[in-house]
Formats: sequence, C-alpha cells, structure tokens
Amino acid sequence: MTDRREGAREADETLELLQEVIDSPAIALRLEEVGRVVEVGLGIAIVTGLDHVLADEMVLFASGGAGIVSDLEPGRLGVILLRPAEGLAAGEDVYRTRKVVSAPVGDGLLGRVVDAVGRPLDEKGPLGATLSAPVEARAPAILERSMVSRPLATGIKVIDAAIPIGRGQRQLIIGDRQTGKTSIAVDTMLNQAGSGVICIYCAIGQRGDAVARVIGALGDGGMMDQSIVMSASSEDAPGLSFIAPYAATSMAEHFLAQGRDVLLVYDDLTRHARAYRELSLLLRRPPGREAFPGDIFYVHARLLERAGQLSAVRGGGSLTALPVIETQAENLSGYIPTNLISITDGQVYLSPRLVQKGQFPAVDTGKSVSRVGGKAQSPAFRAIAGDLRVTLSQFEELENFARFGTRLDENTRARLKRGKAVRAAMRQPERDPVPAPGQLAILLAVMDGLMDDVDESRFPAVMDAIRAAVVSGSGGVAERILSGAPFGEDDRETLLALAREAIMSVERKDNDRDI
Repeated sequence: MTDRREGAREADETLELLQEVIDSPAIALRLEEVGRVVEVGLGIAIVTGLDHVLADEMVLFASGGAGIVSDLEPGRLGVILLRPAEGLAAGEDVYRTRKVVSAPVGDGLLGRVVDAVGRPLDEKGPLGATLSAPVEARAPAILERSMVSRPLATGIKVIDAAIPIGRGQRQLIIGDRQTGKTSIAVDTMLNQAGSGVICIYCAIGQRGDAVARVIGALGDGGMMDQSIVMSASSEDAPGLSFIAPYAATSMAEHFLAQGRDVLLVYDDLTRHARAYRELSLLLRRPPGREAFPGDIFYVHARLLERAGQLSAVRGGGSLTALPVIETQAENLSGYIPTNLISITDGQVYLSPRLVQKGQFPAVDTGKSVSRVGGKAQSPAFRAIAGDLRVTLSQFEELENFARFGTRLDENTRARLKRGKAVRAAMRQPERDPVPAPGQLAILLAVMDGLMDDVDESRFPAVMDAIRAAVVSGSGGVAERILSGAPFGEDDRETLLALAREAIMSVERKDNDRDI
C-alpha cells in the first residue's frame, strides 16, 4: 500500500514538472556559423565559411586570437589580425562574435599605459571601472559643432604668437626625421597642467624606448595623472597599429561627451598609413599612388573629422587633434603629406635647415599656417605679436641679401639686428613651456627693441629673468592676460618696465662677475 502511494506521488510530481516545461517560454535557437582559416599571412588571414558575417565584425579564432573582417568577397573573407600570426594555422576554426572592435573608455584609463585594444602595459594591475565603446564612430554633424573660439596654449612662443592653435582645431605637425615633432607635441601636453585638458598620446609604430621617454616626461611634468598613453609598437601586429588612432579617439570622445576638453596626439600617421598599406597589399587590394590603397584619404579623413568644438547643446566640449607626419627630404608634396594638409586646419612645419642652424624649436613660420586658431588668439597676443611673421620673413630676406657683402645703410643694419634678436628670442629648450604672460613680456621686449644690443649668449638668462619678473611683479597684468581681457597701454608699459629692469639686472650680474 505504501509503495502504491509513493508511486502515485512520483507520478504527480512528474506531471507537474512536464507541465512547467510545457508552460515555460520556448528556448530561442540560434544558428552558429563556424568558418575555417584557409591562408595565413603576416598580419592577415583568409577565411571561408562565414556567409553571414558583417563588415568590420570581430571574429575569434580557435587558438585564442582575434581579427577584424575587412574584405567581403564571395566565398572569401579578408581578416586583419589583432595579434601576431604565430600559432594560427590553416584549417583552424573561426567564430563570429556579432560585435565590432571596442576599446575601454572612462576615468579609469587616466594615468595608465595601454595598447590599442585597452590592455594594460604598465604593470599597474587591471584597469579601474571603465565602459566600452566601438573604435569607429560617426563624426559630429555640422549643426552639432560651433566655432573654434578658445585658445589652446602650447607654451611654445613661436607657435602661440605666430601659429596659434584653438581648442577643437586639427593642427598638423610636419617635418623630416629628428626635427623635434614629438617634442612639440609633448611640450604642448605638459603645458596643459592645471588647465583641466585631458591629454591622450597615441604612439603608432614607435620604439619602446621612445614611448618610455614620453611617459617619463609626462611623469616629471606632473601630467601623467591627467593623461592616457596608448602604444602600438612596431613589434605588434600591423592591425593594432591600424586601429590604434581610432581607439584613442573613442577614449577621447568619452570625455568630450561630458563637456570636457581633450588634446589628442597621433604620433605618427605616416606609420599608420604604412601599416594600412601593408595590410591592403597582403589582402590583395589594387594599389594606387605609392602603392597606397585608393581609400587612404578616407581612412585619415574619417579619423580627423571626429575632432572639433561641440556646440553648447552637445555639452560644449572640444577635441583638439595634433597629428604628426614625417616628410622625406623636405618634400611637402608627397602623397600622405598633401592628403593630411588638405584635411587639417593648418600645419606647423619644422625645417631641417633651422635645425642645422641650432634654432629650436625649428618652426618655419613661412611654411606654417593656422587657418582657424587666429580667431581663438587672445587680444594680448594679437596686439603684441601681430607683426611677428612679417618681421621674421623680412629679416630672412634681408639676411640672404646681406650674404653677398653689399654695403648696407643704417636702417637695413638696424632691421637685421632686430631680426636676429627676434629669432633668438624664439629659441626655447625642450620640456620648458612658457606661460602666456611670460611669452608676451619677452615678445614685447624684443619687438620694442629692448634686446637689440643683448649678446645672443645672454638671451637665455635675460628671458628667464623676464619670466621671473612677470611672475613676481606684474601687478595683476598676468591675470588679465590669462583671463582674455583687452590689452591696454597701461599693461604694455607695465610689461616693458619689468623687461627693462630684468635686462638691467642680468647686465649688472654679468658686470659684477667680470670684475
């Protein structure tokens, strides 16, 4: 009797369980495609079997690697690898992810060194609380932007005075090797200390020691906690070098959406273009000029168009881009340089001829231009440095003419002396950005002729003395300059008086030392 009751209870439980299964929602079935690797190259793989995969979708390999679907052809997929091809073999299974490549974004990245997909490289442990964002994003529409109207101070006298950069501008840094392109970018980042500007340095194809020097400079300048360093070295897969600037831009856009100001340095887009050319040739795309693929212009245009000054409706943040590009033998008409010159809002050209003369930073004001930064320049700079470019260009013409040994009148000799003083005042050591009030005092002194008779060997001491005098005794002029207030005649006389006293103090010290 007991066995019959237990059997009936078990039958009831079974019926209840079956009823629950029947009443529960049906499990959705998903068709899982599995592809196969048929060919492996240096940085790419050819895959078959994924008929429904989408362009730019990320796929995973059975060996643990990942890649981006770049070419969609009937029966053949070209995949850009995000890891070295070692360990990947033909016949390996490939799986869809139904996702695009993403990068971590958020405040947890500040002070960290990461690779192109956000993996930490600085041995400080895992990243803090971060979100994820696709590396590709739509550029802001025209109606979502506003005019570039706020200056981005670089701390470099010749740039802030003659080639000003505004927040939201795309300013190209261009020149031959070893002319100081990276130094200008890093000094600009160091000058953002205390400004609230978030800085991101994206190293593309750089050596590890070069990136380490940048990290050391940011740490010494107190800017590392306000910066993110992304490194896609020459030893990594070329696919990482290709997506690195897009991932860095996505990181910057996270802060941009919060209404913050961001400075993003791409160092450099020459290596980025070469990495994309390498991948395109391996994928058997038809080559064009200099073997670059036909869409190389679009590759850089869709990247740099994401920079800009947003309107108040979008939060009013700005993303300033400083792409770096390398020329060969001063050839500005090369394919990649001309592309980027046409995309950006101006360029800072560094001349190897000025490097040979010992003029650092080697900025050629004749070939450099800022198409929108002048509208963001402060009134004080416009009042003092408005004639700087003309003065330097006229001096260079006179200097070339004077080499013929022609007799010069008194007026011409005076203009040559003034030009030499102005050029010497534009010299500036690395990692020493100058605040705007100090720059203006030096520019005012040299343009007004106070430094015409100063020996060039004494210029560094004189400029340091002027900077110190402005900090200690400007009487509120420095604050008005930094606030963007109009520059009046009283402010001018105050700075000139400080400059005269500083020059005289240096001369007195030198005379006492000689005695």
